[in-house]
Amino acid sequence: MTEPDAPRPVYMDARLTPNHSLSTRAFTLFMAGVALVSFLAGLAFLSMGAWPVFGFFGLDALLIWLAFRWHRGRVGEETRVRITAENVELHHRDRRGREKSAKLPAAFARIELDEPVRPDSWLRIEHGRTAFVIGRFLTPKERHSFAEALREALQRARTERHPV
Repeated sequence: MTEPDAPRPVYMDARLTPNHSLSTRAFTLFMAGVALVSFLAGLAFLSMGAWPVFGFFGLDALLIWLAFRWHRGRVGEETRVRITAENVELHHRDRRGREKSAKLPAAFARIELDEPVRPDSWLRIEHGRTAFVIGRFLTPKERHSFAEALREALQRARTERHPV
């Protein structure tokens, strides 16, 4: 048995964040390149007398920028899952900075994932009639892998609490 002041083992301490296609610096460089190409192509058409085309090149650059901003909208979203023998702690921060936390008893927590795993299958940590959806931004393969890791960590935590 461990001493009361001894730190309890942590079976999982995972931090989930969405995948990003480009870093902030790479995004800035990419958009600078798009703007330069659009401007130079627009100037070529402007010199030929096709002045309306110049505006469409600017519109194209704006639409590309908006598409990337929309795609990068989840920057800052983070979910943290921590499993000890006593608790499953969940902490989620959305892209606007709003935070939600929950603490569930590890003995009664369940990991659920609809099989077969599809893009609309949600990974849930359930307790009683309450379910917490996590990792919505994960791919189906990542969701399945993370669900298996969660189940294994939860089983090891229960084994410590109630040895066989």
